[in-house]
Parts: sequence; C-alpha cells; structure tokens
Amino acid sequence: MSVAGPADAAASFDPLRPRLVLVAYRMLGSVADAEDAVQEAFIRWLGTDRGAVREPEAFLRRTVTRLCLDQLKSARHRRETYLGPWLPDPIVEEEESEDVTLPLMLALERLSPLERAAFLLHDVFGVSFEEVAGTIGRDPAAARQLAARARAHVREARPRFAIEKQRGLDIAGAFFAASRSGDMTALGAMLAHDVSLHADGGGKRSAAVALVLGQRQVLQVHKALGVLFRKHGSRLVRTAFINGLPGFVTLEADGEYQTTALEIAQGKVVAIYVMRNPDKLRHLH
Repeated sequence: MSVAGPADAAASFDPLRPRLVLVAYRMLGSVADAEDAVQEAFIRWLGTDRGAVREPEAFLRRTVTRLCLDQLKSARHRRETYLGPWLPDPIVEEEESEDVTLPLMLALERLSPLERAAFLLHDVFGVSFEEVAGTIGRDPAAARQLAARARAHVREARPRFAIEKQRGLDIAGAFFAASRSGDMTALGAMLAHDVSLHADGGGKRSAAVALVLGQRQVLQVHKALGVLFRKHGSRLVRTAFINGLPGFVTLEADGEYQTTALEIAQGKVVAIYVMRNPDKLRHLH
C-alpha cells in the first residue's frame, strides 16, 4: 500500500470540503456537527490508500454520509429532550437556495436516517441509486423505495408559490421595521391568517417554548416584543437569505446575534423562524 503524506491528502481533499460540509449539514442540521464529520472523514482519508481510490468524491461522500448516519442516532435523542422548538443552524447567504429550504429541512427531521440519506443523496445531490445503495448498505431497489417514501413525506414542504428575490428581501426589511417599531397595523398586514411562529432559544436565551399559531397570537407576541425592542434596541445587521428563505440578521441588546427567516406564500408571511440559541449562531461571528 502506498500512502502519501498529509500535504498530498489535503491537496485532494480540500477542493471537495465545501461540498462535503454541505452534504453533512443537510443530513445533521448543525454546522459544528457537519464540520466535525468532515474533519473525521479527512482523518480517515489520511490513512487511506488514495492511489487505489478511483473516485475520491464518491468515496468521501460515502464516508461522510455514514458518519452522519451514526451521528443521527444520538442527535434524535438530543432533539427529543430539546427545550422548545428545534430549528437547524441558520445558514446566511446572499442568494436564495432552492434545493433545501428551512421548511424542507424540518420535514427531513421526520424521516428515518436512511430515508433522509437516500432522499438527499439522490434528489438533492444527484447521486445515482447504485451509489446511494452502496453508501447506506441497501440494494438499489431498496434505496429507490426509501427515496420515494421520503419524497412523499416532504412534498408538502416544497415551496408552492415562488417569490421574486428582491420582493422577498423587501418584505423582510419591512417586517424588521414594523416589528421593531411596534407598528402592529403594518405587521398584521403582512401576516397570513394561519401564520406560525417558531423560536429556538435552546434554553440558552428567552424564546417561546411552544409553537405560536394564528395571526392574533403572533401579533400579541410581537406587541410585547416591540416594547422591549424600543426600550433596549435591536440593530439590523443585514437582510439576506437564511436557509433559502428571505430574512434578516440582527444584533440584540444582549450582544448576541439573532436570525429571522420568513416563509412567504402569495405575498403573505405564513411562517416565522427565529433563531436565538447562541450555540447555533456561533459560526456567524
């Protein structure tokens, strides 16, 4: 066996790292866990006979996926005991991502680890069912069935009403202005009747510990928050796309970041996703 040194391993691994991190993040919903999985894959790559690997990307994608499947077993238990609603770590981007939005990632949480892997690898990353089968330890027919079951479960989470990019960011900016100034008339005009509010504080920062449903209830929450915002301040850092949804990043009075992502359908906000857990915002610093 011929194994070259670390520099050789890094030269072949580093160009693939961003895509591997993306695969791991889609599987786990955690930036830190995704980076850990990819780093573990690199350590294994160091000890591999790389000259015998015909397709490094496929080999490493398979390695990362298997590491993620192992992690999902413990992650599922952690989420069952999580305080309040669980949301994936926010990824802030200039451009919207159409393949896996935040609602779709939440739908993926309801799948089994193997269904999740089969769907993401085939439907999102374009991997053949033959490779999917080898990755998850099933035959191609079983891999197809897993992906089909997953597809049926997540179909409703796909955006049904596309919104033009700038229009989405404009709504996000208007939402920030109305919510921070306490203009409930302007805010109410943006909200769908059955709007939902999901806030993830993880027990580390104050946040609603249950899902808030309905326009009236969501406005009540924001009316109380508006008093706090006017008293203590909330600075807009930027509007951007957060996990594929228009939204904004703010710096709050406690010195911590917060992200707000808006799911919009037919010009109305149908869901609000607020991330306040500092552990999940650390990568933004």
